[in-house]
Amino acid sequence: MTFKKGNIEGVQIYELNKFKDGRGFLTELFRSDTLPSDVRPVMSYISYTGPAIARGPHEHMNQTDVFSFTGPGDFEVHLWDNRKTSPTFGNKIIVTAGESRTLTLVVPPGVVHGYKNVSQKDGMVLNFPDRLFAGVGKKEKIDEVRHEDLGDEFYEDFTA
Repeated sequence: MTFKKGNIEGVQIYELNKFKDGRGFLTELFRSDTLPSDVRPVMSYISYTGPAIARGPHEHMNQTDVFSFTGPGDFEVHLWDNRKTSPTFGNKIIVTAGESRTLTLVVPPGVVHGYKNVSQKDGMVLNFPDRLFAGVGKKEKIDEVRHEDLGDEFYEDFTA
């Protein structure tokens, strides 16, 4: 696939404010009045990723991810529109997010995403998806297509 640099329909990027004082910092990660009206998180998780380690790329068929990058660490986030019916099909964006640029990203179904820690320390990512992992009671098929398992050319570019 040949990618084009450009916005991706449905991907939303929110700059976050870090309110710092002598105790540390406080950041609102998302608010129900700023998320798309059809996106309502149903679970959350936190992950730490080591320096120079990549996660993904993968996409979901039905799930929207709401990622927050606040630090520690910085990530290079790659996204591309894999939805054949989308007006932005084939568009790709790369965003730096984390300690140096606190962001929340809304990634709709069909948008392939992955991120790589570009820091010299472990990096933290929070996710607030709008679907339960493996469904209620973890009894359903997992909603993802793992491009790293497909030998996708994006994966080779992403991990280099």
